[in-house]
Amino acid sequence: MKDWMYEHKVYVIITVMIAFAAIFYFLEESKSSVSDVENIVPQEIKEEKDIPQVQEEIQEPEMIMVDVKGQVTMPGVYSTSQGERVIDVIHRAGGLTENADESQVNFAEHVQDAMVIYIPAKGEAVINVPAGTTVNPSNTGGGIGKEAKVNVNKADETQLQNLPGIGPSKAAAITEYRETSGPFKSIEDLKNISGIGDKTFEKLKDLITIQ
Repeated sequence: MKDWMYEHKVYVIITVMIAFAAIFYFLEESKSSVSDVENIVPQEIKEEKDIPQVQEEIQEPEMIMVDVKGQVTMPGVYSTSQGERVIDVIHRAGGLTENADESQVNFAEHVQDAMVIYIPAKGEAVINVPAGTTVNPSNTGGGIGKEAKVNVNKADETQLQNLPGIGPSKAAAITEYRETSGPFKSIEDLKNISGIGDKTFEKLKDLITIQ
C-alpha cells in the first residue's frame, strides 16, 4: 500500500488539493449566501419602516338636539347627528301614529340643532315654516293651530323682513348685532337695535323667539 501511494503520490496530492479547493469553494459560497440573506432582511425591514403609515382620520359627527312633537309614538327631545334626516329622527321617536298626516311632512329634510319637528294630525291646518323659526303648537277654539315664531338668533335678513316693521336696513342691523355682540339673550335685547323702539317691539314680541 505504501509503495502504491509512493508511486502515485503526485496523483494523491493533486486529488487532496482538489478536494480542499472544492470544500473551500463550498464554504465560501455558503458564507456568501448567508451574508446576502442577512443583508436582504434588514433592508426589507428598513423599507417597511420607510413606508409612511397612512392613517385615516375618523371625524366624529357633530351631535345636535331635536325636539319631536305631534303625532309620533314617543314625542320628546332626541340627540342625533348633524346631517341626518327627519325620517331618521321619527324612527327613533317610535314612528308615526295612525292619525299622523304624512302629506304635510318633508321626511327628506336635513335636521338642524334646536329644530322642532312637528307632525300634524289628519285634517290639521299647518302653515309653512321657513328655516330659522320655531313651531309652537297651541289650542285655538275648536281645533289645533300653530304659531310660527321667528328665531332672531338664527333667521337671515330675508326671514327677518317677514316681521312687521322690519325692513332691509333693520334686518341688516339685527344680523350685524349678532355678529358683533353675540346672540340675543332675551327678546327685549332687540330694542338695542337702532330704530326698534317700544312701539315696534310691541308688534314683534309675540312673533319672535331666541331659542
